[in-house]
Amino acid sequence: MQKVKKYIFVVGGVMSSVGKGVAAASLAKILQSKGYSIASIKCDMYVNVDAGTIRPAEHGEVFVGEDGVEADQDLGNYERFTNQTCTRDNYITTGQVYQEVIRRERNLEYDGEDVEVVPDIPNEIIRRIEVCQRKNKAEVTVVEIGGTVGEYQVLLFLEAARMMKVKNPADVFFVLVSYLPTPTILGEQKSKPTQYAIRTLNSAGIMPDFILCRADRAVKENIKNTISTVCSLPHERIISAPDVYSIYDVPINFEKENLGQVMLQTMGLKARTQKLEDWKKLASKIKKINKKVTIGIVGKYFNFKSCRDTYISVIEAINHACWFNNVKPEILWLDSEEYEKNDKKLKELKNVDGIIVPGGFGQRGTEGMLLAARYARENKIPYFGLCLGMQIMTIEFSRNVLKLKKANSTELDLNTTNPVIATMEEQKKNIAEKNYGGTMRLGSYKANLEIDSLSYKAYGEKIISERHRHRYEFNNYYQQRLEAAGLKVTGFNRERGLVEIVEVKNHPWMVGVQFHPEFKSRPLNPHPLFKDFVKASLKRKNKIKK
Repeated sequence: MQKVKKYIFVVGGVMSSVGKGVAAASLAKILQSKGYSIASIKCDMYVNVDAGTIRPAEHGEVFVGEDGVEADQDLGNYERFTNQTCTRDNYITTGQVYQEVIRRERNLEYDGEDVEVVPDIPNEIIRRIEVCQRKNKAEVTVVEIGGTVGEYQVLLFLEAARMMKVKNPADVFFVLVSYLPTPTILGEQKSKPTQYAIRTLNSAGIMPDFILCRADRAVKENIKNTISTVCSLPHERIISAPDVYSIYDVPINFEKENLGQVMLQTMGLKARTQKLEDWKKLASKIKKINKKVTIGIVGKYFNFKSCRDTYISVIEAINHACWFNNVKPEILWLDSEEYEKNDKKLKELKNVDGIIVPGGFGQRGTEGMLLAARYARENKIPYFGLCLGMQIMTIEFSRNVLKLKKANSTELDLNTTNPVIATMEEQKKNIAEKNYGGTMRLGSYKANLEIDSLSYKAYGEKIISERHRHRYEFNNYYQQRLEAAGLKVTGFNRERGLVEIVEVKNHPWMVGVQFHPEFKSRPLNPHPLFKDFVKASLKRKNKIKK
């Protein structure tokens, strides 16, 4: 019996940032719910080898996989939707492809042949896609191609997809995600941009098998008919993809149009199971929740792009934990640099139920974060420090409780006399040589928890495993003094002798973690620490009301 091995390429139309990643994740979720093993791949056009050296405010969050890959935020969507773990095999960039082709050429692996952009670059893309398929034993591999069909840098990825289609026409399919604008003056949807996108895709030798029509409202039948005629597709393969209440409604919305069944029929497959009920229950629950909890995120990456892209995994982890606790999150974006300019603005923190200081790099805005951490500690507001937020919490405590007024991180002040956060030993050479790409402490590491801690209470386990992304660490030289003053180390990596979690004693909930728990939160399985943080925030809210 021949094994199933299908590929679905998801490409963008005339506009980016319309939810192509969520659409790809939703397709994978639907096919998975129908009993098929899946794999998800993101192809990014930039020449960067990975996303690790790109500003978050420019490109969005850097998502870290179990193996330490620094990837595009869409891998986070893939994990949250399918509950599968992504690695570097799930992520392809132009930089990686050229780097490998050049490496092979230098090593005479092309047997003396001249190496050309076509077909050698597309062949390397195909090789990487097939490696991911094999390692995941995927029956259906969903490949999202970043950007839009009209962009020059997308052409080599489209050529790779076209070559795969030519070789195996019954196993390769294309989904176009295209935006249908509704001009305010006209008040009606216009399909011309999508028609243009279809023609552009045709010019690359590709015919779309499905059109996902992104819009602010449901697509009307006459528009579907027009698009069906233009791209010579059956009406049922033109799918309405309007704005929805939450991203977790997207798979359900697609299923209302019978997308999963039509897609299986198109691929010559049959549904084996129907397992989307838990997802439907969650989507229904979200809409019915009325009670709110206010979470303040004190950060600094609020320029260029939306805060949502910069902190997407943190936001989703908050969502998951809030829904678990039967509340809706009201997130306040609090710019730490504003506190540095005017510390009287700190008074706005009294209106939040909990405070999160997320990860980040560099000195900018950190003094404002320190002010926020102090306010949270002194006013007994639940505080959750993620990576940099844990370091901020440690520095603040050192300055204001231990009275080490010059306490700092060597990242923020190389000449600090009290480096309570210090450069990791193996990172000193990397920093000196400016060897920054892919050299941090990355990926999954274990930590042992103290049984009498908030963290152990949340996890219910003695040993945990979490994902990291940092160059600086808690300086163990200060551990005894800090613990004596009330900053307790409750999570420790014994293999490396590294502090992973700190907690403030005699505080309702003040926890800092050196890792990024947000990456492992799932809508149907919220992260334990986020659940407990929201619970503590809700307790504060209810106490103030009384």
